[in-house]
Amino acid sequence: MKNILIPTDFSENSWNAIEYGVSFFKKVSCNFYLLHVSPSQNVTHGLSQGSIDALFNREVATDDPKQQLNDLLKKVKNLPVIGSNHRFFTIHEHLFFIDAMRKQVAEKSIDFIVMGTKGASGIRQRAVGTNTGDVITKVKCPVLVIPEKARYKKPETIAFPTDYNIYYKSKILDTITEILSVNSASLKVLHITKQDQQLTSLQEKNKDFLDDYLGENIDHSFHSSCNKNMEEAVQCFVEHKEIDIITMIAKNLNFFQRILFNPLVEKISYHTEIPFLVLHE
Repeated sequence: MKNILIPTDFSENSWNAIEYGVSFFKKVSCNFYLLHVSPSQNVTHGLSQGSIDALFNREVATDDPKQQLNDLLKKVKNLPVIGSNHRFFTIHEHLFFIDAMRKQVAEKSIDFIVMGTKGASGIRQRAVGTNTGDVITKVKCPVLVIPEKARYKKPETIAFPTDYNIYYKSKILDTITEILSVNSASLKVLHITKQDQQLTSLQEKNKDFLDDYLGENIDHSFHSSCNKNMEEAVQCFVEHKEIDIITMIAKNLNFFQRILFNPLVEKISYHTEIPFLVLHE
C-alpha cells in the first residue's frame, strides 16, 4: 500500500495535480492524503488578509477549509479512475507550509508527494512556484511535479538526464524501475555536455553500473547531446523522443536546478507541459 500526499489550495492547478496523481497510481493500492495548509496564527498575527495571501503564495483567501476539503473529497471520488484499491483522507494544518509537509511525510510514512505548479508564464517568471520549489529541495521524499498544462497519459517513455558524476543508490533506482515496470515504460538516459568530450573513468563506471542495474528486464537506452544550452538540449530531447515524464536526482543540485528551475529561456515548454519526478537519497 503506497501513501501519497497531495497538497491543495483548491485552485485549478492543484486539482490538475490530483487528477494526474490518481490516474498515475490507478494500478497501485494507495492511501491518498489531501492536505490543505492554513497559515499559523503565530505567523499571521497583525497582518492584513492581503499580506497573508501574499506570504503563502495564495491568489485569494479561502473560505472554510474543512468544508472545502469535504467538497473536494466528493469531487475526487467521482473521478472515473478511482478504484477499490484507493482510499482518501483529508488533512487541515495550521503551520508553515514546509513544516506541514515534513510532518505529514513523517507521520504517514509518505512514499510520494504529488504537487502542482504553475510554471513559467513569462521570461521573468519562476519556472517552478515557491512552495513546489521548497518541497523539492527541502523535503526528503520523492516528488511528482505536475505543471499546469500537463494532462495525464500513460507514461511510455521516461527521460533521465544525468551527468554520470554521482553514484546511483539502490533506493533511487528501485523507485525508477518500479514506475517503469508498472507502466511497461522505457527509460532514456540523457547525458548533456557543453562540448564534445569523452566520459571520465568515474562517469564510465557510474554509467556501467546504471546499465547493469537496469538489466535486460527494463527497456532502456543511453543518449548524449552536445549543446551549450542545457535547457534547449532537454527541450529537443523531449520533443524528438516524445517524453512523458522527466526524472532527476535532487542531490546533483547544479545540474538539477539548471534543468528544472531556470526560467530565463524562451521557447522552452517542458517546464509547463512535462511532469518531473524528483528523487532523493
